[in-house]
Formats: sequence, structure tokens, C-alpha cells
Amino acid sequence: MLDTLVSLRWQDFVDILIVSFIIYRIMLLIRGTRAVQMLAGIAVIIIVYFISGKLDILTLHWLFKTFLSSILLVIIIVFQADIRRALTQMGKTPFQKSDDVDHQDIEEIVRAATYMAKRRIGALLVIERETGLRDYIDSGFRLDARLRFELLVAIFLPSSPMHDGGVIIHQSRIHSAGCLLPLSQNTRIDKRYGTRHRAALGLSEETDAIIIVVSEETQEISLVKQGRIASLHDEKALNSALRSILRRNSSRNTGWKQWLSLQKTPGEER
Repeated sequence: MLDTLVSLRWQDFVDILIVSFIIYRIMLLIRGTRAVQMLAGIAVIIIVYFISGKLDILTLHWLFKTFLSSILLVIIIVFQADIRRALTQMGKTPFQKSDDVDHQDIEEIVRAATYMAKRRIGALLVIERETGLRDYIDSGFRLDARLRFELLVAIFLPSSPMHDGGVIIHQSRIHSAGCLLPLSQNTRIDKRYGTRHRAALGLSEETDAIIIVVSEETQEISLVKQGRIASLHDEKALNSALRSILRRNSSRNTGWKQWLSLQKTPGEER
């Protein structure tokens, strides 16, 4: 044992650390997603494959051998969403981008969200950060307008042709409206969440965007980030949470702590 440790080079330690970090990041990415159950299923297949080989169960062994011979292709197909999310995370710049949101812009967003919640107007507001949302922007109507409370409300009025879909806010401007967002495939999402919440969760699972959902049924405002969702019950809570997340130079106030205490993965027990 001692001889083995002595023979290790510094490159071996670096190699172990890098591999450990990669495994850790993969575990964080798949935690709370369908990938966990899928990996468990693949592990069962591998175990059965080796057992059938030891017991000379030829047909079963041949069947799983054929399946495992194209396991790489199977993994790419089954885990395509998780792989895409991982590559997106890896592709982020290591330097902090200027995604600081102006105080007035936050006020406009909060005013619009709370106004619509009180009047049972459903809404889906997406704040773009480091990950580009071009694929989703192209599916909507380009506006490139100033971020104003009145315009946000007008877009989501039931009589508006753009009220379906989401509004994408890019660099403090309303870039596009009526954008189609990817629905989350998480089967553990609470049944009380509708299509808007599923779309918000789906986008947050693939990007670092911050999404605000206003429910016309419950008058509830939800903040969605990185596949996690929190219900905020008043204007002050929403304002505080947004400031803590979007204002880089702000102090880590009670709003940030409140966000951390409220956020949950859909399907988790509270």
C-alpha cells in the first residue's frame, strides 16, 4: 500500500481530482431528474448481463450483450437533454458577465407581476442571463422595446395576440413576446402546476435564465431558477429575491436567504 502511494506522480493526483470533480458535477446535474432512474435501469441491465454470463443463460446474455454493444449511442439518445445542459454549463465564460439588472428595471418587472397577479392575468417573464436564448427568441414576435410595466401588462392581456408564450427580457429591454419555451419532462412536478410552470421549469433546466410565472388561477407568483421553483406571496418578497439574484453588487440580504429557504425541486416534500 505504501509502495503504491510512493509511486504516485503529481499528475496522478491531478487526474484523480479532475475525474472526481467531473463525477461530482454530473451528480449535481442529474439530481432530481429522470436521469437518476434511467441510470439505475442501465445499472440493472449491466448486472443482469454479468450474472447471465456467469450462469450460462445464453439467450439472455446475448440479448444484453447486443444492447450494451451500442450503449454509447443509447446514452446519447436517452440523456440528450442532460448532455445539452452539461455542455451549456461548460461553455459559460469563466469571467463574470455584466448581467447586473438596473434597479428601475426590477421595479417595472415586480410592478407588472404583482398587478397581473391581483387581476388574475397569467404571465411568463424570462430574464436572460449568460446563456443565450436565441432559439426561443426566434419562435416569438420581436419587439425590442423599453422595459415598461404598462407594456408587459398589455402583452399578457387575454385579448392580446401575444399573451400565449413567454416574454424574453434581454439587456433591460423587452426583446420578444409570445415565445415558445420547452416543457419540463420531470414526471414529479406537482399536479397543481400548469403549462406555464412546466415551460418555466423546462427552460430553467436548460439555461441559467430567471423566470417569473404569474398564475391566473391561484394569483400566485413563482420564481424559477435552475430547475427549482419558489412561490412568493407578495411584492416585497419578489422584489427582494430578484434584487438578491440579479444585482451582483447588492449585499446578501434577507431576500436572498428567503429565496434559498423557499426554493425546491418539483416533487420534493416541503
